[in-house]
Amino acid sequence: MRLFSFRNSATKRVIVTLFASLVSALVIAMPARAAGEYTMQEVVDAGHGFFGEASGALAKVLERAFQQYGLPNGYVLGQEGSGAFIAGLTYGEGTLYTKNAGEHPTFWQGPSLGIDYGGNGTRVMMLVYDLPTVEALYSRFGGVSGSAYVIAGLGMTALKNGNMLLVPIRTGVGARLGVNVGYLKLTHQPTWNPF
Repeated sequence: MRLFSFRNSATKRVIVTLFASLVSALVIAMPARAAGEYTMQEVVDAGHGFFGEASGALAKVLERAFQQYGLPNGYVLGQEGSGAFIAGLTYGEGTLYTKNAGEHPTFWQGPSLGIDYGGNGTRVMMLVYDLPTVEALYSRFGGVSGSAYVIAGLGMTALKNGNMLLVPIRTGVGARLGVNVGYLKLTHQPTWNPF
C-alpha cells in the first residue's frame, strides 16, 4: 500500500527537488570538521597527563587558542630549555601527533633577539594548524614572543610559516621576563645549530 501517490511526474520532480534542497541546506548549516582535525576535548585529554597540575590552566589557554585559531590538525608534546641575555637560544624535542599520518619525533631550536633575560625549562604543547604533510612541519616558524615566567607559569604564542601556524603553549620552571623576536626551526634530528 502506498502512502503517497504521484499522478503527475512534474509534481514528483518538484517534491524531490525541494527535499534535496532541504537536505543540502541542513548539511551546509552543520559545523564542518575536516578529517584529521582534533577537537578541544581530544587535545585537553592529551595534555592532561602531560602537564599534570597545570591542566586546569591549560584548558583555559586551549579554549582561547581554539576560539582564536580553530581546530588544529596536529599537535606536538615535548620539552625545551631556553635562556637569554638580550640574544637567546631555545632547544627542544618532542613528538608530533596526527590523526592521518601517525606519530613522528620532532626537534626544534632557534635564536631570539630582544629585551629578554633569564632562563627556563618548559613542557610544551604546540598546536599545529593547516599542516599539509608531515614534511612541511620541518621548516622555520617566525614570530614575536613575550614571556613572563616566575617560578611557574603558562604562556601561549603564535609562530607562522606561509599558511601553517604553530601555537606553542608552555608551562615551566625558571625566571624569565621579556619580549623577543625570533623563530623556531623544526628538524628530523637534533642539532646544535639554531640557524
